Amino acid sequence: MDQTFNCRKGRAYLFSNVVNVTVGPAEERMMLSGIHTVEDIFCCCCGQLLGWKYVAAHDKGQKYKEGKFVLERWRIAEEVTEEFNLDARPGSSDGESR
Repeated sequence: MDQTFNCRKGRAYLFSNVVNVTVGPAEERMMLSGIHTVEDIFCCCCGQLLGWKYVAAHDKGQKYKEGKFVLERWRIAEEVTEEFNLDARPGSSDGESR
């Protein structure tokens, strides 16, 4: 995690890399820090919008954000339901006994 900062709906976190997300199409968006080209990022499991990726910053002082990801805290669930509790052990499946 690179930084913690605030967005319109509260706390957000800037990361150099994230996993288990899909990326939407690029669009120009007016942010609190100016205009940026961004791509929304979504959970690859449930499709929930989680934040965005900075593709380009139009202000020199914001260039450090390019290629980085923002996750909005309020969009991230604290509890994982059984539905999303994935078993990552190799070789196991629903049909095998444990």
